[in-house]
Formats: sequence, C-alpha cells, structure tokens
Amino acid sequence: MEILIQGIMSISYKQIIMWVVGGVLIYLAIKKEYEPALLLPMGFGAILVNFPSTGVLTQIIGNTKVEGILDFLFLGGITTELFPLLIFIGIGAMIDFGPLLQNPFMLLFGAAAQFGIFFTICVAGLFGGFDIREAASIGIIGAADGPTSIFVTSQLAYHLLGPVTIAAYSYMALVPIIQPFAIKLVTTKKERMIRMKYKAENVSKTTKILFPIIITIVAGLIAPVSLPLIGFLMFGNLLRECGVLDRLSNAAQNELVNIVTILLGITIATKMTAEEFIQFKTLLIIAFGLVAFIFDTIGGVLFAKFINLFRKEKINPMIGAAGISAFPMSARVIQKMAQKEDPQNFVLMYAVGANVAGQIASVIAGGLLLAFFA
Repeated sequence: MEILIQGIMSISYKQIIMWVVGGVLIYLAIKKEYEPALLLPMGFGAILVNFPSTGVLTQIIGNTKVEGILDFLFLGGITTELFPLLIFIGIGAMIDFGPLLQNPFMLLFGAAAQFGIFFTICVAGLFGGFDIREAASIGIIGAADGPTSIFVTSQLAYHLLGPVTIAAYSYMALVPIIQPFAIKLVTTKKERMIRMKYKAENVSKTTKILFPIIITIVAGLIAPVSLPLIGFLMFGNLLRECGVLDRLSNAAQNELVNIVTILLGITIATKMTAEEFIQFKTLLIIAFGLVAFIFDTIGGVLFAKFINLFRKEKINPMIGAAGISAFPMSARVIQKMAQKEDPQNFVLMYAVGANVAGQIASVIAGGLLLAFFA
C-alpha cells in the first residue's frame, strides 16, 4: 500500500496536463479522424511516458541502468532517421507523378508554396529565444511533411523534436480547416471560380521510370544532403513505376508504411514528457508553426496570382495553395472549395499536380536547410 500511495503522490500537475494533451490527440484521431494513424499512437504514447519512474523510458534502479523500450526504439528509429526514411519509401510508392508530368509547370507552385518555411525562419530568428538552427527546425513545420520535419529537426535541434512533430502532424491533420481560411484571405470569389481546361495526355512508361532517377540526380547536385530524403522517396516511386516489382510496391504502400507509422507515432512520445514539453517555448513553436503553414498556403496563392498577370488563360489561384506537401489532402480541399463556388468547376488534376510537386519541393527545402545549418 505504501508503494501504491508513493506512486500516486509522485504524480505532478504537469504530468496530468500531458495526460490531457494525450487524450485530446486520441479524441482528434478517433472522433474527428484527423491523421488517426499518427495522432492516436502519439496521444497514447504521451500518456505512457508521463508516469513517475515509468518503465517505458530508461531509468536508473539502484546502480543498474534499465533500458526503456521507447528510448530503445527512439535511438534505433529516430536518432538514426530510419523511421522517416522508411516511410518515404512507402510515400513514394503511393504517389503517381502522372498529373505533374502532364503539367510540368506545376513544379513552380510546389516551390512557391515553401515560402512560409523561410519566412518563419526569419521571424522566429528575429523574435529572439531561438538560435538559427532552432528557427530552421520550426520553419520546416510549414512543409506540411511530417517525416521531413522529423528528419531535419533531429539533426538541427534534437531537443525540439517533440513539439515540432506534434505541430507538423497536427497542422497536416487540420488542412481542411486552415487552408480554406488562408486562401479566402487573399482571393476573391471571382478568382476562386476561375475554370481551367484540362487535356488528358498520356505519359509514357519510360518517362515515369526516368523521372525519379532524374529528380534524384538533380537533387544530388543542388542539395546533396537531401539525398536520404529525396532518394528514398524516388526509390519508392521507382518500385511503383518499373512494372516488375508490384509485390514490393504494394508491400511498401501497405505493410511497411503501416508498421513504421505505428512505431514512429508512439516513439515520438519520448519527447513529450512533462519536463520537456510544458514550456513557454513549446507554445511559441506551435504558434510559429501555424504561421509557417499559413504563409506557405498564401505564398502559393500569391504566386499563382502573379503568374496570371502574364497569362491569357488564367490559373485558378487556389491551385498554388495545393503546392504544400500534405498529399493528397490539400488537392482534395482545393477541389472541394472550387466546387463550392461553382459546382461545374473541376481543378482536381491541376491541384494534384501541384500537390505532388509540393512533396518534392518540401524534401528539397529540408535538404537546403540541412546544407545551410547542419
């Protein structure tokens, strides 16, 4: 009884707050279906790690160091960047670059929609309280790409991994709420109703096979440090497009992604202990992450409006917002908004092209940050 009472009395109010945070993440995953594959493991993990002398974390008992299972997984999967890179193989196998190859100029929107990353780095750096490596880790939240955020932060600001990951995946889950708000700030109803003619063109199998190889080479020349990210992404896509490894492609899209996602979500919780997470700095990181996300969206829209100044056939500026990396959720949001304004307006294929371009651009942006600051 004394041991039981001692355990209960050792619980701090900060740990109770983290239980609530974990409960909120689980609620959002189950009730709202916001990125449930990640938010649910992260929420449950946040509860697991916030008990006094919890056995899931490494602790000293007497003179013996007892390895906690989550710390073991963290060292093997996050510190080595293994989990994010394995997920990129699966993501690459899921992506069809066909819409992008039919409209290569969509790559421009993928690049433009990374504006929020660099804007937030400047703001966070000037705000004070963050050095340039921490500011870069906060800025990458705007990529709307969880694995890239983890990969970059683990190298630049390891101690910020918990709040950066929570912010990145939370904002990815909130794309249907955040993006319409940001888009409407900088567009008119007339602009959102612009129709775009779509001509379906066949993309040869040879082109689809060469594309991931060429992108890897180009990325290696521009930002060699990004090759782990872009290389694994394009390797997954090559599995999909080669036509002779369907079994491996299906395994990457399903079994590999599912298993690694579960392990990644619950392992990240090691950085969600009350001592590390409940700080004023954490609130700033989440706030700046929202700024990065909103300005990524706005940057893509404004770039599309700028392009329209020189085009006879206007681009629906909402397409620019699809240049973030939240694939395919952002493309769906753009199509839904277009049809809300005009039920006969179909911009999905253009939005998918920009969305796929954003996946590539976010990885290269992460590589550039590592090249500058690692």
